[in-house]
Amino acid sequence: MNGDGGLPAGVEVYSLTADGTALLTSRTGRGDLLDPAELLPFIDSGQHARYLIGDALTSPERPSNATYKLGLMRGHSAFTPHAHGGEHFVLSLGYAACGLYDDERQEAVTVRLTPGVMLRIPALLPHSFINRGDGRLLILAANTGFGIDHEDYAITAEEAERRATAEPPHHSELDYPALAKALRAVGEAPSPGGMTLRERAARAARRLAVRLEGPA
Repeated sequence: MNGDGGLPAGVEVYSLTADGTALLTSRTGRGDLLDPAELLPFIDSGQHARYLIGDALTSPERPSNATYKLGLMRGHSAFTPHAHGGEHFVLSLGYAACGLYDDERQEAVTVRLTPGVMLRIPALLPHSFINRGDGRLLILAANTGFGIDHEDYAITAEEAERRATAEPPHHSELDYPALAKALRAVGEAPSPGGMTLRERAARAARRLAVRLEGPA
């Protein structure tokens, strides 16, 4: 690894690209931020994340205020629709989409995302993140109060239905049947499709920029 002796001790530089590469540089060296040994499961099988703040055990009982992590998605994949117990910020570093449930209209809507676009998603709002590209997608995700091991980190339709019929009842004022219905609607929404020709041209330009501006 090549270090950067000009950095103060403890300072780290993160180089993240729309192509799905992630390098970490510090005074002591440079390495792959997506080292498999540092990755944790991320909602679905085959998806991963590296925690930057907090960890999988973060919860209201074991707080770190928030979790902040770098997510790694396979090409042309999507997360199972879910709802977080706390509010959620997600920054797309590639070509993605987010399916969201609009409670006022009682229907799912889709927001297409390009590199550098960030969403704020309120607590318990059903959603699903989608990678529209064929390559690896990086996302930065911040959740208030919950690590991925907490039962309320990502409530799926199946889990909401289980809680609705649990004996003894799950102790919550949340309307689990309504939540399950909304999550099903997000999952049944039309696909946002892949990348457009203009987006493919923009991606090619970004790749050139990475070669010209990326770490030496």
